[in-house]
Amino acid sequence: MQNTPMKKLVAAFPEQLQEALIIGQSFRFHTPIQAFQQVVLTGLGGSGIGGTIVQDYVNGAMTIPFIVNKDYSLPAFVGKNTLVIASSYSGNTEETIQAMKEALKKKATVVCITSGGTIANMCKKKNLDCILLPAGMPPRSCLGYSLTQVLFILAHFGLIKQDFQKEIAASVKLLKKESKSIQQQAKQLAKKLHGKTPILYAASGFEGVAVRFRQQINENAKMLAWHHVIPEMNHNELVGWRDKDKSKIVVFLRNEQDYSRTQLRMEINKKIIKKYTPHITELWTKGKSYLERVFYMVHLTDWVSIDLAVLHGVDDTEVKVIDYLKESLAAHK
Repeated sequence: MQNTPMKKLVAAFPEQLQEALIIGQSFRFHTPIQAFQQVVLTGLGGSGIGGTIVQDYVNGAMTIPFIVNKDYSLPAFVGKNTLVIASSYSGNTEETIQAMKEALKKKATVVCITSGGTIANMCKKKNLDCILLPAGMPPRSCLGYSLTQVLFILAHFGLIKQDFQKEIAASVKLLKKESKSIQQQAKQLAKKLHGKTPILYAASGFEGVAVRFRQQINENAKMLAWHHVIPEMNHNELVGWRDKDKSKIVVFLRNEQDYSRTQLRMEINKKIIKKYTPHITELWTKGKSYLERVFYMVHLTDWVSIDLAVLHGVDDTEVKVIDYLKESLAAHK
């Protein structure tokens, strides 16, 4: 396999998590600790997916809502009692910049995660806390950096405990230990996915990881895919399985810790879907904590997208169509 920049970045994911911990531990907040009624993370693409995963992680721990916003505008409830986390790796994401301006106008407390750009400059002018990440990489390759900093921000304000640091440290050990096995599994799954449309199913509390997998297939392998969660898909999409179609392959993302009824649903779903496509497979997580299982699956599926890009004969780093979109938007300012 060609040693592409993206492949190197995926391979270095455990080290990125280690560095992310150092960045978070070294940062000194000047925003005072205060009580909030809700937290809104605003960010898109590779900068926003960390928030989506954190939303799943804190769902049973935070006593106030944690909401992920992926648009130009913020929900109407945002105000002086809201913590807004603006996440934009480049610092130039126009949707995030506009949402951040709106947050400041509404007197919300704003903390930013970026590598520079307009957002870093805004933070400097407004004297806002801004956690700076290493620059010069595709945003989708920096999930470890951005997700970890979101957790440090929440911990600073007393919204979650500091346990996540131990979980991330354990994740690093797990990923290094399982490195060869992960890459072997990835190659096997990539061969199964090649030439087919991937359909990804996960338990609802693991949706962020399914979204991440879909996005990596989109950007790295240049392929369409879709995802859904169980039990919700049992109330709609399951009925859509009606025609035999060998061009589709279903991947169930599994956790031994998933709710027993959800796991039963998955087993029944497999029996139903098998009538319409013979291509059904499963990926099981490893790890004692939620974050270990998340990072294990993220790392595994990132490798799948890299191997799939090779089989698909595409450059896993190139995103020319997104560049074209941004240039076209800039021409109409």
